[in-house]
Amino acid sequence: MNADPTTTGHVEARAALLLLADGRLPAGGHAHSGGVEAAVLGGDITGLDDLAEFLRGRLATAGLLAASFAAGVCRAVHAAASAAAAASANPAGPANPAGPAEPAHAAGTKDVPLLDVLAAFDDEVDARTPSPAQRAASRAQGRALMRVARAAWPVPTQPSAPHHCVALGLVAAAAGLEPRDAALAAAHASVNGPATAAVRLLGLDPLAVTGLLAEIAASVDSTAFKADQASLGSPASLPAGSAPHLDLLSERHRTAQVRMFTS
Repeated sequence: MNADPTTTGHVEARAALLLLADGRLPAGGHAHSGGVEAAVLGGDITGLDDLAEFLRGRLATAGLLAASFAAGVCRAVHAAASAAAAASANPAGPANPAGPAEPAHAAGTKDVPLLDVLAAFDDEVDARTPSPAQRAASRAQGRALMRVARAAWPVPTQPSAPHHCVALGLVAAAAGLEPRDAALAAAHASVNGPATAAVRLLGLDPLAVTGLLAEIAASVDSTAFKADQASLGSPASLPAGSAPHLDLLSERHRTAQVRMFTS
C-alpha cells in the first residue's frame, strides 16, 4: 500500500474492501453459481472434495483473469486521476484534447482517454470469454455492481454494463482502494460465490465449506499478488488462462429447463 495506514482515508478504504468482498452486497452475486450448479447437475461435484478441486481450478484460471483485469482497471483509473490533478496544477502545460478528467497513463495506454482505455480492457475480457452465456452473466453482474456502487462512491455513469471484473476495478478505484485490493476482491469472489452456491445446492455443511475456504485463502492471496504484478502491463498482455470446462458448463446451464441460479 502506498497510503499511510494511520490516516482516516486509508482506514475508510480498507473498510470499503470488506464491503466489496461481502457476499451480502446487493449486486446480484448471490444469483450466480460460477458454474457450480451445472457441475452439480452433471455429477462433477458431489461433495466437499470435488468442490475443493473445482474451486482451486477456478481460482487459477477465471480467478486470476478477473483479478488481473480488476487490478489493471483500478491502476488505469488512478493514473487518469493523477494525470488530471497534474494538469490542473499546471494549467500552462501542453493542452490535452481529451479534457482534464480523461487522460490515462497505465502501461501501454499513455495519453489515451480513460473511456477508451476501459473499452480496451472490456474488449480483452470479451476475447478471453468464448462462452456467450459467461459473457452475458459477467456483464449482468457488472451492471448490477455499477448500479449499487453509485449509491456509495463517485462511480462514473459510463460504461454502463462492463464485464464484472472491469466494474470491480472501477468501483475499487472510486472507493480509494489500490490495485492489489481490487485483485484480492476479485480473487475472493471467484471462489466465495461458487462455494456458497454449493452449500445451497448440495446441502453441504457450511462449517466444512468455511474451513475449505480458509484452506484456499493463501492461494487467493497469492493469486491477487500475481494479478497485481501482471496488471502492470497493457490490457492485451494480461493473463488469458483458459477454462474450457467452465465454458461448457455455462452453455449447458443456459439451456437447463430447471435451475436455481442465473449462471
